Amino acid sequence: MNQLAINQSSKDHTLDCADVMTTAEQELTAFFRAVVNLFGSELAELSAGDWLNELLTTEALPSSTREWRGITLKASTRLAARMNASSITIPCQTLASTWS
Repeated sequence: MNQLAINQSSKDHTLDCADVMTTAEQELTAFFRAVVNLFGSELAELSAGDWLNELLTTEALPSSTREWRGITLKASTRLAARMNASSITIPCQTLASTWS
């Protein structure tokens, strides 16, 4: 590893206990607001549940900003899958209703 890489400060700061709850709140709030703005409150509530489920499945409480972002990424993946599934379901429902 080169000396410059060793001497650079990491952007992945380790959090102390006092910052863990604040960071979790900030991360979930930012994710929730983004989903509300892009897709509405119904999907935001489902996505917040996904985020909390991802947190519950972690082996240890995240200790860095990067680890909290990982939880958000996993919840975002679930949101994308949900959006993809709904985009397939809606045309099928529309087509089915025209046959009724």
